[in-house]
Amino acid sequence: MTLSVTSSLVTGIVWASSDSSGDPVAAAHGNDAAGGGDRPVSHAPLSPSRPVKVAVPAIFIEAPVTGLGLDKKGHLGAPPMSRPREVGWYRDGPSPGEKGTSLIVGHRDTETGPAIFLNLNALHKGDKVTVTRADKQKAVFTVDAVETYTKDKFPDDKVYGSTGRPELRLMTCGGRFDKKAGYSANVVVFAHLTSLKKV
Repeated sequence: MTLSVTSSLVTGIVWASSDSSGDPVAAAHGNDAAGGGDRPVSHAPLSPSRPVKVAVPAIFIEAPVTGLGLDKKGHLGAPPMSRPREVGWYRDGPSPGEKGTSLIVGHRDTETGPAIFLNLNALHKGDKVTVTRADKQKAVFTVDAVETYTKDKFPDDKVYGSTGRPELRLMTCGGRFDKKAGYSANVVVFAHLTSLKKV
């Protein structure tokens, strides 16, 4: 099952996770994903290899990665609330650097304080995201855009759909928080593969 096929299920999971104050979910799209604007040249796709670490220098993030799957209801899980500095990768979708759209999620906060993706919405077009892979390669992605989408206007196809090149989405919760309903929106970072480094 590919990420694009399970897009609506993944969206539901992300929203389900946002019911607690520590759940992360975000939404973003960029000119690249939308097919417009200037953009750095995309790097050729890489072979599959699981991610082990994510670094986002612009917001001082360096985090280990855990694999996430869908539960029996088709919802995407989230990293354990007890590990707020960890991010999760949707392991049934493309790995970062593969052709297609790879999804990484993280909590914005927890009941005990800030979490790894607290400042995800502070990223800008042109910022870099580096994913260290198990094959000892570092896939470097360039941010195309950062967007916040309310629950009722979350664009599944734009966020999860494949553009035919290696892309990455970073997601967390956003908008206003309500104790009963959770966060009102998702923050999404759109990025695409632009270079490769050896570990």
